[in-house]
Amino acid sequence: MTKGKLIALIDRLRALPAETEWFEFKKNRVEPQEFGEYLSALANSACLAGEPRGYVIFGIDDETHEVVGTPFDPYTAKAKGNQDLLLWLNSGLLPRVGVEPHVVQHPDGRVVVMEVAPASDQPVQFYGTAYVRVGSSKTELSRHPDKMRALWTHGRDWTAEICDGASLADLDPEAIAKAREQFVVKHPRQVADVAGWDDLTFLNKAKVLRRGAVTRTAVLLLGRPESATLLSPAVAKISWILKDADNRELDYEHFGPPFLLAGDRLLQRIRNLTVRAMPSGTLFPQEMTQYDPWVIREALHNCIAHQDYGLQGRIVIVEFPERVVLTNVGKFLPGDVETVIRQDAPQVLYRNPFLADAMVELNLIDTQGGGIKRMFETQRKRSFPLPDYDLSTPQEVKVSISGRILDERYSHLLMERTDLPLDQVMLLDRVQKGLPISREGHHRLKAVGLVEGRFPSLMVAGAVAKVTGDTARHIRERGFDKQYYLDLILALVREHGPVGRKEVDELLVSKLPERLNQEQKLRKVQNLLQELRRAGRIANRGGRARSQWVRAELPRT
Repeated sequence: MTKGKLIALIDRLRALPAETEWFEFKKNRVEPQEFGEYLSALANSACLAGEPRGYVIFGIDDETHEVVGTPFDPYTAKAKGNQDLLLWLNSGLLPRVGVEPHVVQHPDGRVVVMEVAPASDQPVQFYGTAYVRVGSSKTELSRHPDKMRALWTHGRDWTAEICDGASLADLDPEAIAKAREQFVVKHPRQVADVAGWDDLTFLNKAKVLRRGAVTRTAVLLLGRPESATLLSPAVAKISWILKDADNRELDYEHFGPPFLLAGDRLLQRIRNLTVRAMPSGTLFPQEMTQYDPWVIREALHNCIAHQDYGLQGRIVIVEFPERVVLTNVGKFLPGDVETVIRQDAPQVLYRNPFLADAMVELNLIDTQGGGIKRMFETQRKRSFPLPDYDLSTPQEVKVSISGRILDERYSHLLMERTDLPLDQVMLLDRVQKGLPISREGHHRLKAVGLVEGRFPSLMVAGAVAKVTGDTARHIRERGFDKQYYLDLILALVREHGPVGRKEVDELLVSKLPERLNQEQKLRKVQNLLQELRRAGRIANRGGRARSQWVRAELPRT
């Protein structure tokens, strides 16, 4: 913009009675992190407001709207790690909407205008978190699902667009036949109708075509393998990789369209061995496969439905000896898995609505949006660990399906206590995996006697251990009273002193709770020694590096 247009813009915004959701006044610069959050919020809010740009304007009093001037120089300012501010800001914004700085000498003082483009077909995040303005306040977008939904549905649906150059000849006959079978399963009252439809009519009815035109959804789900090139530069590929326990690659296979058949092809490659579990009170083991086929299919179909094809990534399935990990690119739109389970309602937000609707019609995903919860319930009924969702990497969703029983006590507990609500099972599942839970979750489990121990180092409670027949392990994990360990140290010093730290460790470490790791055990020993020293029971005649513990001399009377 020219100087005149910039000044006109500044004065027009100053004349408004208050800041809006798409521009912000600042007297001077702000901290880099907050600056980036503002840009994310303004980009998203500009989109929702239908504005062509969002602005952060420095050198303006946000209360009086008077020009006060600013020395802030966006071209020389630094961010974290002494990086150039502009480079750091642009690197943190995803998608890269672009930030354009303008420095203008207003008649009343120097003003800096930071201009950001609006979001288009998805929210703009700043280093993994999306923000939005509510009035003149900045907040995380995840707290406002209505605004998040509006942002995702504001732009175009890539999967709904017509695939240039594609025709029915580019669709796979085997996939179309399978689609007819699944459509009838979904719509059993239309069996006779489906038999009389030609392919064009059927695919229109199944919401795969748009008025007879081949969509990108049609190519993804039903296309011949070579039709994947019609989707370029998007990538339509599913990669299965077999690895050993040391993460070494043993085998692989790539699947292209038709994705409708990918679930069956994947299950043919995954090794699904038989495992045995022994319920308490019986001599007859339960035999089951490592993986429930429906769970694997559902996880794969979720990857297909929620993949962000614009990011040009593949869907990757890595099979390890005792787990299968499925990864797709694109942010997990509901925000967190707990919300999905708790709400137990149809999902209101899909990245690819046209593709999702077609997959519903073809019986590939749950029309009620309860697929994820059903995955958890299925694993729970099998007494297997629940699925693990890893959302720590921006623009990536990773789900791990365990193919082995991690802790037999919990498996026995699930067999015995079918009355436990799923939210408690999810918390117990994290405990058995050694994963942290919240204090609130800890209180809930402790209130019903399922865990014990000092937060956050939790373990199965004695009552549960008794139910599951594992009381000995419970005692090993809980450990003994502190006085027991103090008495052992005193006996060692009294009978064999002076003793070094090595001798004390050899005595105690093997007797400390199994739930502690080696570092925690060594720290526990150190704390016990210091407690006895402060109490005047033992003394160290050596130094820190070579301690020599002896009985403390009693003061003379």
